[in-house]
Amino acid sequence: MSTWNDFNNADNQSSFDVIPAKTPAKVRMTIKPGGFDHPHFGWTGGYVTRNSATGAAYLNCEFVVLEGPYVRRKVWSLIGLHSEKGPEWANMGRSFIRALLNSARGIHPKDDTPAAQSARCIQSFADLDGIEFAARIDVERDQRSGEDRNVIRTVIQPDHADYAALMGMARVSTAPTTPAASTLASSPTANAGAAKPFRPAWAE
Repeated sequence: MSTWNDFNNADNQSSFDVIPAKTPAKVRMTIKPGGFDHPHFGWTGGYVTRNSATGAAYLNCEFVVLEGPYVRRKVWSLIGLHSEKGPEWANMGRSFIRALLNSARGIHPKDDTPAAQSARCIQSFADLDGIEFAARIDVERDQRSGEDRNVIRTVIQPDHADYAALMGMARVSTAPTTPAASTLASSPTANAGAAKPFRPAWAE
């Protein structure tokens, strides 16, 4: 029987090496709430984090690997929303969110049909909390610790050769077909009917 004064029979602490760079994986993303809202930009629900020193705003995200040899491993990355230094960080964040919506909802990146465009809209950041998609895990040097750490910067979309296997589905066409058939089948937003989703100002 385990006791709280003798730890000789406790398991040794696990030590995880960094996941190799360019490892493809299916992941689930959750957002750590930062409590910062800006209704003018459509930022509600407390999902956004703001750095009071720099004024930068972002989503603080955790990604859990769902399958494969690194199942249950976690990766942390930020999705930029605003920087006082210019639009580049926010544009990178918008591109990342567009790609993860394509991946999660089975939308070809070049599909510009009305159904595909509708499926790339969200009601709020709550729609991204818990979303599952295919991604590439990379490695970068942590500026604080100087050690290597895993990050996710690249989303694997339906036009990628590994997408179907990662998402556990039949091979997806590498070109858009009739009005976003795959989108209608896999996207709750697209199945919602004729109502147009609210598009916050930051998504314009």
